[in-house]
Amino acid sequence: MADGSSVGVASLKGKVSAEEWQARVDLAALYRLVALHGWDDLIYTHISARIPGPEHHFLINPYGLLFEEITASSLVKIDLEGAILQDTPYFINPAGFTIHSAIHAAREDARFVMHLHSDHGVAVAAQSQGLMPLSQHALVVLPRLAYHDYEGIALNHDERERLVADIGDKSLMLLRNHGTLAVGDSAANCWVGMYYLERACTMQVAALSAGLTGVLIAPDAAQAEVRSQVGRGIGGALAWPACLRKLDRELPGYDA
Repeated sequence: MADGSSVGVASLKGKVSAEEWQARVDLAALYRLVALHGWDDLIYTHISARIPGPEHHFLINPYGLLFEEITASSLVKIDLEGAILQDTPYFINPAGFTIHSAIHAAREDARFVMHLHSDHGVAVAAQSQGLMPLSQHALVVLPRLAYHDYEGIALNHDERERLVADIGDKSLMLLRNHGTLAVGDSAANCWVGMYYLERACTMQVAALSAGLTGVLIAPDAAQAEVRSQVGRGIGGALAWPACLRKLDRELPGYDA
């Protein structure tokens, strides 16, 4: 597989702070992982990262690149309003930052925000019952899952207030008729949270393929037990290095 590292930009390694470079590498890895799992949607949807420091500066994808092509150096630095803060041959989709800017501004822990339009994520987001307690993955997700009703393509900035109110302090969200969303204080936690949500959605679609009749709902006591077991969150620190090793084997070049 081609490494996708040649996107017409010079490396920024050593030209930005160490903290910004690490955020760039982590964010580029998230884009590549989404592509590797088949959860991308051509050039659409977004993953963003806040650059450490007092400024509210962020990184987001250059509009027009496939997720498998994105590199640390090609990511675009912007402010909270989506204005570009660096010299770059690329531009961004300002509408794509509407959802992300709302959460970044409201949540200090929202260092990474991921939004996807996967087939199974959208399918469950379009089901009236939402995510059901049908699998262990779903039981892990449900205590930290919020919902936001569909209002149309995210172009209206006044939707941001309602989105922030709906997500509250949760780290995962189903955007009704739209897709999935994950928030993380690290790339690792953002990724593993989204992984569990997407997998739970896939399992639900499979389980409901023959209809609701006969579907086994997890017992209430088991649901409560899992809530207590995962009360401290879905840790991603152990899985993250393994995911990066997989990228290095199958889709290298993200850290260029």
